[in-house]
Amino acid sequence: MSEIKVIMPQMGESIFEGTITKWLKSVGDPVERDEPLFEISTDKIDSEIPSPASGVLKRVLFDVDAVVEINTVVAYIESSDSAESDDSAPVEEHASDPAAAADAPESPPSVGRAGTSTSEIASSPMVRRLAKEHGIDLAALDGKGTGADGRITKRDIMSYIEQQGEEIHPAADSPDDDERIPMTAMRKSIADHMVQSRRTSAHVATVFEVDGSRIMAARDAMKADFERSGAKLTYTPFFVHAVAAALKKFPMLNASVDGDEIVQKGHVNIGVAVALDDGLLVPVIRDADRAGLLDLARSIADLSARARTRTLLPEEVRGGTFTITNPGIFGGLYGIPIINQPQVAILAVGGIEKRPVVIDDAISIRPMAYLALSFDHRIIDGAVADQFMSEVKGRLQGWKS
Repeated sequence: MSEIKVIMPQMGESIFEGTITKWLKSVGDPVERDEPLFEISTDKIDSEIPSPASGVLKRVLFDVDAVVEINTVVAYIESSDSAESDDSAPVEEHASDPAAAADAPESPPSVGRAGTSTSEIASSPMVRRLAKEHGIDLAALDGKGTGADGRITKRDIMSYIEQQGEEIHPAADSPDDDERIPMTAMRKSIADHMVQSRRTSAHVATVFEVDGSRIMAARDAMKADFERSGAKLTYTPFFVHAVAAALKKFPMLNASVDGDEIVQKGHVNIGVAVALDDGLLVPVIRDADRAGLLDLARSIADLSARARTRTLLPEEVRGGTFTITNPGIFGGLYGIPIINQPQVAILAVGGIEKRPVVIDDAISIRPMAYLALSFDHRIIDGAVADQFMSEVKGRLQGWKS
């Protein structure tokens, strides 16, 4: 018999933790390899996590609603098949596990104002880093953690920050008829991700106006053929196609920052934001530069539908190199979006509306749309961003069916 570790998986490059929303098995229950074992929620996806082995669920280290860092052991499965054991993956043992505590490497202690070493307080490196960023002494929360065995969690830190804010803004400012609605796990993750992005990237935006006459005519001409092929043709595939081609010409926008290095991506993987009732998901179209309009239409329709039903696979929200969001479907003229880390640019597509424009010194009525690009000024200059946008605009306005 051997014990198999069940770990919290990484659901995307910028995802460092997930919330356990449900255990599908209880301790003592038999479980088959690849059978759903527990459910998690992040800002990118809600997903069932399969069992890594067949056996019996021996131990569960985290309760429902626990926020757990990636690569952390969350449970153990007792298996009779020793071949299924795989200890090669790096994992962070749960702090309350005696074996993990014994094997954990020591780190230099950081002493708080109360004289308590923060390394002696049960918390993760991420929690200690978050506390340091906000100037919080972990000793003030010692013994008050809501995690297993009093472990201080990220949620405890955020609650402490909110409580400090409430002390600054007295309750008198909140009428009795105000309603307090707890954030969902997805909403909290989105909030953290957006704030972290604003702190990381030097956000700058540029806005271009595009004449949509050509793509509107092309859509009208091809719509019936696409439907016969089982694909609904919207305007989004046109924008994805134009952006993918422009990214090949301006690879600095298809990149990320790693320390003092710029990493230009070898693939053009475009994420298309999908609005949900309680949040946002960004499924990824891989190698979008190699796909034709029909393939893009099929992929967008499929991924969007499964995003709304929460049936996306983890790999379908990973690996994005650029993001497109479309506030235009809700009537927005344009939006200035926040960059989806670790990417360095994101495009917002406004609604296509007929407006009077001047063409060859004459006023014409054309279907116009605003495109707004947010980019990371750490590595992208305004000139490059505008050249990229000019390329996108030129491809859309000069569309050839």
